Amino acid sequence: MRSLTVKLVLGFALVSLVGIALVAIMVARFTSNQVRQIFENQNREELIADLAEYYQLNGSWRGLDRIARSPAFFQRYAWGFVILDGYGNVVLKNPAEVQLPGNLGPELQRERGIPIQVDGSQVGSYLNLNLRFEPRVPLSSQISRLYNTLILASIGAVLVSVFIGVLIARTLTRTLRELTAATQEVARGDLEQKVPVRSKDELGELADSFNRMSADLTKSRELRRQMTADIAHELRTPLTVVLGHTEALSDGQLPPEPETFDIIYDETKRLNRLVEDLRTLSLSDAGELQLNIQMVPTGELLERSAAARKQEARVNEIKLEIEPDDDLPPVNVDPDRMIQVLINLLDNALRYTPPGGEIRLTARKGMGDVEIAVMDNGPGIPEESLEHLFERFYRGDKSRQRETGGSGLGLAIVKSLVEIQGGQIDVESELGQGSIFTIKLPVI
Repeated sequence: MRSLTVKLVLGFALVSLVGIALVAIMVARFTSNQVRQIFENQNREELIADLAEYYQLNGSWRGLDRIARSPAFFQRYAWGFVILDGYGNVVLKNPAEVQLPGNLGPELQRERGIPIQVDGSQVGSYLNLNLRFEPRVPLSSQISRLYNTLILASIGAVLVSVFIGVLIARTLTRTLRELTAATQEVARGDLEQKVPVRSKDELGELADSFNRMSADLTKSRELRRQMTADIAHELRTPLTVVLGHTEALSDGQLPPEPETFDIIYDETKRLNRLVEDLRTLSLSDAGELQLNIQMVPTGELLERSAAARKQEARVNEIKLEIEPDDDLPPVNVDPDRMIQVLINLLDNALRYTPPGGEIRLTARKGMGDVEIAVMDNGPGIPEESLEHLFERFYRGDKSRQRETGGSGLGLAIVKSLVEIQGGQIDVESELGQGSIFTIKLPVI
């Protein structure tokens, strides 16, 4: 019983058998009663007609009991009746063993009797004893044939139901068998598995979900491989510089001057920053990043973020403005993490905005949220880069050097930190028109 197909087929067979058996029993009982009633009525009408003819030929009921005792009479008529004369006297009873008074009276004839008439005059009455109608051989054989026909029809219906059940069960389990085989291949490491979607029902949705999962797993594996390669490359560059300079210092090939130590220090800081970024992302992915959620005025977030980069903007001759709307509601976030998000976006804008450019940090109330935007009038982002912008280690400008362009994790961290605090981030950009990064934070 480990096979789902067998269970489904047996289930179909059992349900069909019970249903058909109940229907067959009810049909048999109803039909049998109807047939018995029809034959009983026919039998009574024939008996009354024969008795009227007997009375008409003989002029009385004399000798009727002798005829009724003959085998031919019993083979012809059913039992369970009494024949009364016009005065209520019993002239014939069948079966003869029934104990009845000699005279049943005229009232019983009027209430329950069926008149037996000859030439318009009532000469007697037929009275049903309400005994169980027992058909003779012809009727019994017909009812038996009816029962046999119902039994054969029931058996045929069960067989057809089992056959249909097998087809349905195999159809239902086909997708499950394909999914089982595909999941086993995935467990062995072959993630590029697809199963055919044969229907639009729940099984079809399951197959489609599996195909999407398989595609996502394959994409995640490729991204993980790429990220591992990117991490190795990012770590290798500063490590190479640090090892090269320390080795040169050790061999006396480089003089121990402040410039040399500054280079080693900068590369070490870069390594530390990269490790910290990776740690933040890994904690965020695992849902273990500690957040200090609290209600914070939106304007305060903008002011603290702009203050952290105002000097850099002044040095680069870039105008940095804050434009919050009035009566902004507070947002429920971790202030330090949200300031980290805004500073990363400002760093990104400062990196691309040319001298004389402008960066605007705005906030306005939306439909159930607060929208914070970082706008710049830099060169913009190509359309093909927008969908990859928040991927780890992705750089839209391939010519940008890592020494000046960061690790490629800033926007990935921004997206992760915004989403973990219940918000969402979008970007709009046109070449030559600058970029707009919009953060939407829900208002409680």
